[in-house]
Amino acid sequence: MKISGPLVSKIDKTLVADLLPIAVRLANKDTNIWGVNSEAPTRLNWIDLPVTSRDLLPQLDSLSAWARSNKLNEVILCGMGGSSLAAEVIAKTYKKSLVVLDSTHPDQILNSLPKNPANSIIVISSKSGTTIETTSHFKYFVNYLKNKGLKPENHLVIVTDPDTPLDKSSRKSGYKVINADPFVGGRFSALSAFGLVPAALLGIDISLLLDDAEIASKTFSQVGSPAIDVASLLFTQTKQIFNISDSKSNVPGLSDWIEQLVAESTGKNGQGRLPVIIHSTDQIYSGISIGLSNGEFDLAIDASLGEHFIFWEWVTALLGYLLKVDPFNQPNVTEAKELSNTILNSIIRGDFKAETPVTETDNYVIYSNQKVKNLTEFLSIPGEYFAILSYLPRVDDSEALQLTKLISNKNKKSVTFGWGPRYLHSTGQIHKGGQPNGCFIQITSDLQSDLAVPGETFKFADLIMAQALGDASAITERKLPLIRIHLKNNNSALKQLIKEL
Repeated sequence: MKISGPLVSKIDKTLVADLLPIAVRLANKDTNIWGVNSEAPTRLNWIDLPVTSRDLLPQLDSLSAWARSNKLNEVILCGMGGSSLAAEVIAKTYKKSLVVLDSTHPDQILNSLPKNPANSIIVISSKSGTTIETTSHFKYFVNYLKNKGLKPENHLVIVTDPDTPLDKSSRKSGYKVINADPFVGGRFSALSAFGLVPAALLGIDISLLLDDAEIASKTFSQVGSPAIDVASLLFTQTKQIFNISDSKSNVPGLSDWIEQLVAESTGKNGQGRLPVIIHSTDQIYSGISIGLSNGEFDLAIDASLGEHFIFWEWVTALLGYLLKVDPFNQPNVTEAKELSNTILNSIIRGDFKAETPVTETDNYVIYSNQKVKNLTEFLSIPGEYFAILSYLPRVDDSEALQLTKLISNKNKKSVTFGWGPRYLHSTGQIHKGGQPNGCFIQITSDLQSDLAVPGETFKFADLIMAQALGDASAITERKLPLIRIHLKNNNSALKQLIKEL
């Protein structure tokens, strides 16, 4: 690993010296580092994954051989947050084709269907085995494969913790199951079965990832530790926001994984660190910038993917210690889930009552807890950052992404972008548990299609709307500024919004 840039000269040597014994304790898996009520006692095995994940290699070799012999070369991964983000980065880094389904939007599901079902392999990843998005995807694909005249057990691979409901039901049904280490938290699971099973199915030599991570990790509790240096910089050089870019780097997409890891781990007790991903060079941003490649950044971090994974996990754990927060829990994520379930049940019963809009045009309807009539007025509200929460189909060149640059240029504020419901398992924690200074722009839409969830009384359209409204309710309860723009027609409405901005 190599760390360079102007910020290196600002490393607080006293703080680094104080952190060194903490890093030694972390290497020894001391569960008391973050306080007696921390979830650390059941979450620290990520430290050993560069070594212990080698125990998975015989299983993964067998799984890969099975996929090759049956010509299963079209891999689809269903998983939320930590169950899919690392695998997506691994695939991008090694230039492999992987379809990631981390949305409940019906159009996104339809866009994720295999081109040739007979050659498809569908990985269902859920740590808890109860994640509503992933269990809904699971039910959908079982039904889909049967309708195609295929046996689901010949195309499905399940990744989950031991003895979860998904683990038990899948084994009973004869599906291939790979168990993850239950003492590793979801967002720290890049080098566990959640990251490695899809990688193995794509033909990637995962032993190289583990080798790099193992070598790097041995330096993190020693003098000159890059993990201690960067954790100290994130603590001293910013009070909240730092900007990160993987543009032109050897690890495309890693910023999204870092965003989840840092934001969800530290965004609690009214504080935290919020990574803002720099999508383009002309995007306005404030505060320090970190690049995962050389360039004009305050700090540049050059490393292989395996090194990056274990490095950022160490940085986040140490940063949690400095901030005096438990990096292994996510209390406000659970809260949003509960609110979403309440709304979903109301939709199922038929007694859900929609709120009153503040504005309606031919293209969209606007709802807000602020006295505003349009997005432009909302952008004048004081706040440290604006967050776009898009419940639209995830597309890399989506017009919705253009709003990030337009808004940051217009109000000279940092702007984050999250695909819903994916961000609920990521930045959703810091939105509600971190500094109460965000302004939230939620985008929902009329759906052109809908899909049933087999065995359930709700459809995917009901689920994604309940998730959006549940998160909006959690934000509103905190009296944080929120505007929801409901598009009547995605394309024309987005074009109108962009034109207005």
